[in-house]
Amino acid sequence: MLIITARLLPLLTVPFTHQRILRTVGSVAYRGLRTMEPLRAPQDPQPPTSGAPMEGLNPSPAASTPDQEMPPTTGLLPGETVVREGKAAILFPSANEVFYNPVQEFNRDLTCAVVTEFAREQMARRGVKVVVPGEKERVVVNLADEKKEETEMQTGEEGGEEPVVTASVGERCKNGLRVLEGLAASGLRSVRFALEVPGLRSVTANDFSSKAAALIARNAQHNGVTHLLQASQRDASMLMYEMRGKKDRYDVIDLDPYGSPAPFLDAAVQAVGEGGLLCVTCTDMAVMAGNSGETCYSKYGSVSIKAKYCHEMALRIILHSLDQRAGVYQRYIHPLLCVSVDFYIRVFVRVHTGQAMVKNSASKQALVYNCVGCGSFHLQRLGKRTTQGNHIKYSAATGPPVGAECEHCGHRHQLGGPIWGEALHDVSFVQKVLSAVSGNPSRFGTARRIEGMLSMVTEELEDVPLYYTVDNLSSTVHCSTPPLLQFRSALLHAGHRVSLSHACKNALKTDAPPRVLWDVMRCWEKSNPVKRDRLSESSPAHHILNTEPILQACFDVREDANPQSRRRHLTRFQENPEPFWGPKARANAGGGISSDLEDRRKQGQNKRKNQITDATQLKSFPCKSFTGAFSLGKCSEGCEHTLFFS
Repeated sequence: MLIITARLLPLLTVPFTHQRILRTVGSVAYRGLRTMEPLRAPQDPQPPTSGAPMEGLNPSPAASTPDQEMPPTTGLLPGETVVREGKAAILFPSANEVFYNPVQEFNRDLTCAVVTEFAREQMARRGVKVVVPGEKERVVVNLADEKKEETEMQTGEEGGEEPVVTASVGERCKNGLRVLEGLAASGLRSVRFALEVPGLRSVTANDFSSKAAALIARNAQHNGVTHLLQASQRDASMLMYEMRGKKDRYDVIDLDPYGSPAPFLDAAVQAVGEGGLLCVTCTDMAVMAGNSGETCYSKYGSVSIKAKYCHEMALRIILHSLDQRAGVYQRYIHPLLCVSVDFYIRVFVRVHTGQAMVKNSASKQALVYNCVGCGSFHLQRLGKRTTQGNHIKYSAATGPPVGAECEHCGHRHQLGGPIWGEALHDVSFVQKVLSAVSGNPSRFGTARRIEGMLSMVTEELEDVPLYYTVDNLSSTVHCSTPPLLQFRSALLHAGHRVSLSHACKNALKTDAPPRVLWDVMRCWEKSNPVKRDRLSESSPAHHILNTEPILQACFDVREDANPQSRRRHLTRFQENPEPFWGPKARANAGGGISSDLEDRRKQGQNKRKNQITDATQLKSFPCKSFTGAFSLGKCSEGCEHTLFFS
């Protein structure tokens, strides 16, 4: 059990007026997908000694400087352990009272890298130069063999001098960025921000759970960052709604809930400052990948469909939802980096304000027509934007782009979306992050994977939404799978562009229409024939292979068919890091986790192979032949029944 001592109370700030507001709203709030316990003030609600507001400065006037920052000796409570990640040392209770997943270290490392680069750009405009330990002279990494960008730091047009003010990690910068982690749990991410990201003025680590908020305060003191990090026990949405004023907005907002971030998006797009950075994680991939399209629509305003490109579609669904909610307040988003990793997706977007730019929103969204037979897809934009000189005209789009049946296999189409139809990444920004990570590999524990992931991102086609997979194309026509380099070479020989995708190992992003892809497969099938007499006349393979190809594909391997990230053997798709590495059990607000969770998990392993044969291990169920609602006596099988309701 966590105890809030008098020494920690100033770190956990819950103003009296805010408590009264929360009691007015209600005692139950939403955090992820769970119902939380009623918000409770600290047991001994003494006023903060510094009298600073929640978003404010150091809660202790005598804050230590980074030179004096040695984590104070914080005694461990019974059952607590210390987890080290990056430069942070986090105290954790043994029970699952506060959520933590070690596999998401990549998520936290990538976030620190992105926020650092964002802070570098923002602070340069304010005349401050950020200093990152171990970082050498910056070199821009460009894997496409294009002209290299200038490496000098951009300065203002008025003055050509370098910024003389510097900001280091662990220091509180007067004109720095204000960061909010809305769902902080243990505060690990916020502590890492305070220890590893330069140019920060304050970091607010918020969580609705009183145990989590107390743990955040302990971790802030344990790591010696109380001058930067402040714990907060608030409902995340209420906190962001209260800070939506232009002078109160945060520069960076990070949302990483357990499950869907949908309940927090409306408040987040209002509480982030002009040009601010919004970081969002979604772990409800079953909903976003097509298992429950109606649920996806209720949360994100988009219908997900089951397809091979479901992971990239999930990224475009969350971007569509963000842009739609921002448009209500005359704001729009600019994606910097959007990645699909392991069992979740992560997006980094900047939020701007501008009524004229919001008008472009409809032309950025698209519907998806997906063939249920062969998997061919077409996109239909929701709006049309035409430029006539200096005049821009907006009109409704025309469609649909497909007929009643698929022209390739004769099957029907299913409709998905709307989704974000523009680029997922800002390549110039990604290259800066990649340059910083590759030039300072010792900074992050997952630097090799970050380098491989961002390298693939820079190689992706920016203007080509979604992708095909080679194995699915081969499976459709029931033929052997062509080597990836040969298939890519065939498309390049035909004059089309092609790239890989970070979201899927064997993906193909190409501007070639589906007709060209099936012509390539027809040519491949001629040299690797299938037994056509076994194909059903109604199957997609029968329709596709009975059509003669118009394009004669050339499968000679080209040098540019193999991207540089693949040549360099970068870590792009890592193996499973540990057993049970997926989503962890939800944190238990009552304080603890079921002791037999591991036993039940092991019991479910190989349940189809090791079937139960002993009747004593089977559960007792009523006879299946018995179908009455209320009955006594025996059924036709001779089983005796007692009174029950079925």
